[in-house]
Order: sequence, then structure tokens, then C-alpha cells
Amino acid sequence: MHFDLVDLSLFRHVVEAGSITQGASRANLALAAASHRIRAMEASLGASLLTRARQGVTPTPAGRTLLSHARAILAGVERLQTDLAAFAGGAAGQIRVLSNTNALTEFLPEALSAYLTLHPGVSVEIEERLSDEIVGLVAEGVADLGLVAATVETGTLQTYPFRRDRFVLAVAQGHPLAARGSVSFAEVLGHDMVGLDRASALTRFLLTKAARIGLPLRLRVQLRGFDAVCRLVECRVGVGIVPETTARRAARTMGIAIVALDDPWALRDLTICVRDLAALPPFAQDFVAHLRAQDA
Repeated sequence: MHFDLVDLSLFRHVVEAGSITQGASRANLALAAASHRIRAMEASLGASLLTRARQGVTPTPAGRTLLSHARAILAGVERLQTDLAAFAGGAAGQIRVLSNTNALTEFLPEALSAYLTLHPGVSVEIEERLSDEIVGLVAEGVADLGLVAATVETGTLQTYPFRRDRFVLAVAQGHPLAARGSVSFAEVLGHDMVGLDRASALTRFLLTKAARIGLPLRLRVQLRGFDAVCRLVECRVGVGIVPETTARRAARTMGIAIVALDDPWALRDLTICVRDLAALPPFAQDFVAHLRAQDA
């Protein structure tokens, strides 16, 4: 049995993405090469590592065992690189961050810009996930830290406040809902909507909420960013649920109105979560301190 670091990294990406195609993309490998490596790993082990289905892939018991060891080995390699970087006169390292949609689009860009300017040898890998997924993955050691909604149960993770925002409904000026002081998500579901693509954490969250109400989420157009959502809202394609900070910024230049959402989940206190702050590399601890300072 022989697995190299590329194999282990690829396997971790495939399992975390739930797809060989997406895992290959994250590992910067061609799909054919990634598929060949996975098959070679299974042949070398003499057991299946993945259960393949139309919806994607999941690890077998052998795959879960390999994943656990792969994460530990790769984390050790990253620590080794960090420790040796000091002898090369640098402070190189990588921070793996998982973030929900709100923190990723509204608050991380500026915080990252300032931090990376101060730490030119550090790179940051960010992946968008649902808050409850993030908690589980940080607890498993998949990421150094997560940015989640404060409403999610974080268990034994260490948590620190980050920022506060709320989701609001953006509608075109003159829309029937524009004169309302507030509206419930159930009422919004009666209208055509513009939103982020279905892979985004926010859209998956809203789909879950809509399913619990028993109504469909009528997404007419799916986009990659909140500013684009507001632009199509202005053009009366549909209504959109966006962070209040985005909506207020867009309202300065676009013909949109902002309507509050009554639902408790619309208010978003954002939290930083880590397994053990003291166990993180110094540059990652600095990053957490930098993010916490943004709340000051």
C-alpha cells in the first residue's frame, strides 16, 4: 500500500466536496487523473474507499478511516512547513477558513485585505458552507476556524463574537411589498425571487426553511453575488433576500426598497469558532485576533 501526499489531499477534497469532479478541481487535478488516483488507491488497499451514487460520493468505512489519517498527516505537513519557514526567513503558512454566506460576502473581504497586507507570507483558503456544517467540520479538524451564525450549537468549540447583520427583503420601488414595514418569509414565498445559486449556503438554508413551511422557493434567476441580486430586483425580475448592509449600499444607487423580515433567523450575530485557539499556528492565532478586532 502506497499513498503520497497528493493522493491524501485529493481524497480529502473529494470526500469534503462529496464529488470526484469537485474534489479534483479543488486539488487542481484533471478529472481523469483524479479518477485514476482514486482507483489506484482502492486497488492498492484492496478495498473500496468511496460509495458512488448519482448524487455524489460518500466514504466507505475504510474511506472514513483513511480520511481521518489523511487529515492528521496533512495537518502535520502544514505545521512542518510553517515551522521550517522560520529558517527561510519567512512566516509562510496557510489558514483554512469555512464561512457562511453572510460573513463571506459582507465582512471577510475587508478583514482579509488588511490581514494579508500585514502577513505577505500567509495564504487563506476559504470555503462557503452552512453554519451547522461548519461546526462539524471545524470540530473534525477540516478547517482552522469557522464563521457561523450565533444561533447554531457549537458544542465544545471555542467561540468569539465577530459581527452582526440581518437579512432583509429587497424589492423594486413600487412593488406591492415596498410599502410594508415588515414581512414574513412565508409571505415572501408567494412572490418570484432572485437569489444566489443553489450551491450557495444561503440558498440551501432558504430552501430548507421553505420546505418546512410547505411552499416552494420560486427562484427565477440564480446569481453569484448579492449586488447582482439587487440589480435584478431593481429591474423587477423578482424580490431578493440579502444582508441589510448590502441592501443599504445598493439603495444609494439603485431603485430598490428595503423591507424587514419578521423571522427570528433574519437577525445574524456572527461567531468565530475554533477547536483550540492555543493549538493554532501563531499566524492563525493572529488572524483570529484580527477578526475579533473587527467587532471592537
